[in-house]
Amino acid sequence: MAAAFGRAGLFVAVAVLPLLCRGFPATLNLERAFPVDHRAELSRLVNRDLVRHGRLLQSSGGVIDFHVQGTFDPFVVGLYYAKVQLGSPPRDFYVQIDTGSDVLWVSCRPCNGCPESSGLHIPLNFFDPGSSSTASPVSCSDQRCSLGIQSSDSGCSTQNNMCSYTFQYGDGSGTSGYYVSDLLNFDTIVGNSLTANSTARIVFGCSTTQTGDLTKSDRAVDGIFGFGQQGLSVISQLASEGIAPKAFSHCLRGDGDGGGILVLGEIVEPSIVYTPLVPSQPHYNLNLQSISVNGQTLPIDPSVFATSNGQGTIVDSGTTLAYVTDEVYNPLVNAVTAIVSQAARVVLSKGNQCYIISLSVNEVFPQLSLNFEGGASLLLGPQDYLLQQSSIDGSAVWCMGFQKIQGQGITILGDLVLKNKIFVYDLAGQRIGWANYDCSMSVNVSTAINTGRNEYVNTGDLSRGISIRVASSRELIICCIIASVLCVLITGIFQHL
Repeated sequence: MAAAFGRAGLFVAVAVLPLLCRGFPATLNLERAFPVDHRAELSRLVNRDLVRHGRLLQSSGGVIDFHVQGTFDPFVVGLYYAKVQLGSPPRDFYVQIDTGSDVLWVSCRPCNGCPESSGLHIPLNFFDPGSSSTASPVSCSDQRCSLGIQSSDSGCSTQNNMCSYTFQYGDGSGTSGYYVSDLLNFDTIVGNSLTANSTARIVFGCSTTQTGDLTKSDRAVDGIFGFGQQGLSVISQLASEGIAPKAFSHCLRGDGDGGGILVLGEIVEPSIVYTPLVPSQPHYNLNLQSISVNGQTLPIDPSVFATSNGQGTIVDSGTTLAYVTDEVYNPLVNAVTAIVSQAARVVLSKGNQCYIISLSVNEVFPQLSLNFEGGASLLLGPQDYLLQQSSIDGSAVWCMGFQKIQGQGITILGDLVLKNKIFVYDLAGQRIGWANYDCSMSVNVSTAINTGRNEYVNTGDLSRGISIRVASSRELIICCIIASVLCVLITGIFQHL
């Protein structure tokens, strides 16, 4: 009987446990993308990325989740962007997610050369500091301006004592303007609940001039959301204020629906592997050591991958394709071609290496492995390095998505490689991690890296309104202790009956 009463006591304790440890469900909404209805030639994408490469400018809070739109598909001019809300009252701005630069900037009124409409079918807005009750210009004497000057992200206008910037890009296009301080509006999940309409004061760019490709409407957005490591990046600003962890993560969907996940915090997934960041670099440089095709290491001199002035391997979400040097491209393409030669017909399409196949691409093409310092390998299936361009007489035409980069000794890993994977940028730990993942699924996010606390939020396919439960490891331990004590007490009571 005592054993029976013990089980009954345990049942009561377990029944009481949810009441003691209950959280507050909350809902976030993730916006999905609507791919644009026009397609682009591969050569045009390469040209866009070459322009883009000129843009590679030289206690913890809760989870901040940004609304992601856009699509990987480069033949609908692939682009991922997020919605941010700035000012008082808050206004929406759509900005490209860019791990290759540092500063968040948006178009402002008045603006010379800024597009008025977008082929992405999103409304374009202009930030007006005079219409925001909380906006203020950043002066040259402001410490935040000097922080930007150290990283070449800002300058000083002697005429009006305003902290300014000019970003020049590889094709001669660029943007210039001045910095303002205003409120970033967001929802934060801390502890057990969602805190709606949270705000934090940040410094961001107010662009008054745009030139070159930035003036074109076909892919126009309101600005660029730089996720670099320098002091004026939003992630650095929020981390220094203790509002967000010094980490962010993304999981970009590679299917036709597009969209994805972008959070300030570390996505937690058991299969994630990490490699250290190369220290003292302006971008997210990694030590790539070798490349394997179907497990066979390519005969490439490791010095080709070494990080030095203007050389190395960079993770850049603002690049559509992937780029390698001649010393890497030629042995890579030769190895892939040798493996598929019996099942594919090799053709050149406008200078690109392409293959005509009648079987499934996954049946014909090998797996690639990019091998990094620390034993972390980035595994690429055929659709992570090939692009389907067209079909000929019912046979598919697949072309290499890896391109030669001329005159530069760098490897750039763009959205072609980054899609359908969790990527974690642990800036506090100076490392980047990744894992293959279905980015339409929900994820767990730790809000505290290297702080001793682990809080998780279920965020992912939020368009259907998934309930969110955030629970810290401390809470779980306390709940287990309470349950154990209740079990002992109730068992003791029944034993004395």
